[in-house]
Amino acid sequence: MIQRILTFFERYSFGVCTYLGEKFNVSISKIRLFFIYSSFLAVGFPLIFYFFAGIVLDIRNFVKRRHTGVTDL
Repeated sequence: MIQRILTFFERYSFGVCTYLGEKFNVSISKIRLFFIYSSFLAVGFPLIFYFFAGIVLDIRNFVKRRHTGVTDL
């Protein structure tokens, strides 16, 4: 049961923590812990940021796929 939940969140978590970890060269687990602890302290504000960042990253990937370049025409 727990493994199914972890697999679900790994698959559908937008990749925000992975992106931030690679960008700032920080461990992904530390970023996830930061979001968890700050969510308890700030009453959900980091979750709002996380979902907003996920949407922005998804739109950014969509735009990159759509406008590939002149050579592909």
